[in-house]
Amino acid sequence: MTELDARLFLPEPTPAEVRYTIISVDDHVVEPPHLFETYLPAALRERGPRIVEAANGAQVWEFDGTVYSQVGMNAVAGRRPETASLEPARFEDMRPGCYDVHARVRDMDLGGIRAMLNFPSQITGFCGRVFAFASDPEVGKAAVRAWNDWLYDEWYLAYPERIIPCGIVYLADPVEAVREIERNAARGFTSVTLPERPHAIGLPSLWDRDHWDPIIRACVATGTVISLHVGSSGLHPTPPGGPALQLGATMFGQLSLGACSEWLWSGYPLQYPDLKIAMSEGGIGWVPMLIDRLDNIVDRSGYGLGWSERPADVLRRNFWFCTLDDPSTIALRHVIGVDHIMLETDYPHGDGTWPHTQDVIAKHWGDIPPAELRRMCSENAAELYRHPLPAVVLPLDRPHA
Repeated sequence: MTELDARLFLPEPTPAEVRYTIISVDDHVVEPPHLFETYLPAALRERGPRIVEAANGAQVWEFDGTVYSQVGMNAVAGRRPETASLEPARFEDMRPGCYDVHARVRDMDLGGIRAMLNFPSQITGFCGRVFAFASDPEVGKAAVRAWNDWLYDEWYLAYPERIIPCGIVYLADPVEAVREIERNAARGFTSVTLPERPHAIGLPSLWDRDHWDPIIRACVATGTVISLHVGSSGLHPTPPGGPALQLGATMFGQLSLGACSEWLWSGYPLQYPDLKIAMSEGGIGWVPMLIDRLDNIVDRSGYGLGWSERPADVLRRNFWFCTLDDPSTIALRHVIGVDHIMLETDYPHGDGTWPHTQDVIAKHWGDIPPAELRRMCSENAAELYRHPLPAVVLPLDRPHA
């Protein structure tokens, strides 16, 4: 390492002992500077997103007259903890695995991670929100297609057994969104990320059927999993004077609880039994509480009557839940359904378990039966996202005493 690297970064980790086959369903890319220069049509590049130098020396995205920071906490994998901050960063201040797929796969190998599903970062608003509100719809639509083409060409095609392709859509126009879902599905994308709570960011609510019906039907018809990332519609509102970072991070579970409740009661999961929705980065601690509440409002208060199926049963059928570890509530996995829990490493974010994911599982889940570990660590994700598993899936069954 250079002197700068040694000051910012921890020593390279020792390759992890692989005790579990891990497919992570929540990680992130940091979009590289060349993305839109390469994949936008030449006539639109001057109006597309571009990396510019900020006054403080940081590299930030500029698009449509607005600056989108490369927030430092979004790319702290391998950084010394004392050097991480919320301030915008430069690309040389990040591990190359944040933005380069070859370096990412090397980091996956170091951490014992078989495959990853990666969400977008700041310039898309995590779900394509930024492009939906572009002043020029032509540029917004082209930016969506460019992002998907970059992920397909440079990440998925390079390592199809290591990368689960998750796309974005032009959220302002359901016809265009359906076209992109179908285009991506035809070339191997198995997921699309949509905003958790569309109305919270100025889009039609889930009860605006003219807008969302075509999108939901396209997801069902193509088997495209809807991946809802926590915070894609904003964070918990901070009281005046309150600590935004601490409160925002603490309330992730509440955000997922609210979003999941809204998607459930939208009626789409009841209408479409084959609709698949994955809740990302909110943990699983809130899910048993939600199930209890759904049963309560049917059996006791009567507030939840009116469906032909019990809401809790619909939840268990149509939704999947993602966790870093949830050491206090993993014991309730059977309430949720072991077949609907998946693992996430959140590389390269501040919550991420890389490069210690294998150790984290061993510490907090080590006493769980191997068959259940295989389900939660990899098999559920492989089934949901139709992704290949290796010939041998770990952990192996323990020999009988």
